[in-house]
Amino acid sequence: MPTRSGLTMSHWLTVKGQDPMDTTAKVAIVTGGASGMGQIYARRLAARGTQVAIFDVNQQGLAATAAESDNLHAFHCDISSLEDVNTKVAQVEEQLGPIDLLVHAAALMPAHALADHSHEGMEQLFRINYFGTTYMVRAVLPSMQARSSGRIVAFGSIAGTALVPKMGAYCATKAAVNAYIEVLQNEIRDSGVRAHLVCPPAVNTPLVDQTLNTDSPGSIKESKQKGRLADPEKMIDAIEKGVARDKDIIYPSEAKLLYFWRTLAPGLWWKTVMKFEK
Repeated sequence: MPTRSGLTMSHWLTVKGQDPMDTTAKVAIVTGGASGMGQIYARRLAARGTQVAIFDVNQQGLAATAAESDNLHAFHCDISSLEDVNTKVAQVEEQLGPIDLLVHAAALMPAHALADHSHEGMEQLFRINYFGTTYMVRAVLPSMQARSSGRIVAFGSIAGTALVPKMGAYCATKAAVNAYIEVLQNEIRDSGVRAHLVCPPAVNTPLVDQTLNTDSPGSIKESKQKGRLADPEKMIDAIEKGVARDKDIIYPSEAKLLYFWRTLAPGLWWKTVMKFEK
């Protein structure tokens, strides 16, 4: 897309001496790549010529997505398993080469009131959402640091700040992810490796369907019914722009508004979201 000066965005970034859009990434891993925003991101990278390893446990979705392009490669990976993550990352490096980019989008998002949410269910959420993040990051980071090059785009969530009823465990896992990535990006800032935290609002993807199929908050039900859930393609547009601008934390669409609302007026926030439960 041309800028006001007439240069394309990619040309402008090259002139600035950086390529935050990752258009030169030779090898990428995208978790959650069989559906939703992970799938969209993987498709876009593949279209730019990147060799993309898609990680997911959805075998049918993996096969269908990988069949779309010779640049998409399916790897069945359970990100809640440290052993599986390390094994599959090693396979990617062996088959495709050093990893230039990690896009970590995989997550689980059921909804349950905290009094009803089983300990086993909450532990599973943390294994997938939080520890899955740490496993993936730690699997790719040493090689990136050794090369003083690489990029990590990790999906946290505005739900880690703008809390809602019936999603307490999910909100807790995303608050943990948000904290982890924000600390990481500052610890590695001078290493040549960049980390970006993405905090989207509720998006119209199969992930939000997990919430709607359980004990969903009323606010999300109404957003779905009235067509107010964020469009996933537009979310990836906003994320790519945020990465292009080298932003540490990216709040697509209404997420920044929700962040300020919950932070500056928590009483009003809770009064509003609880009205949907009546």
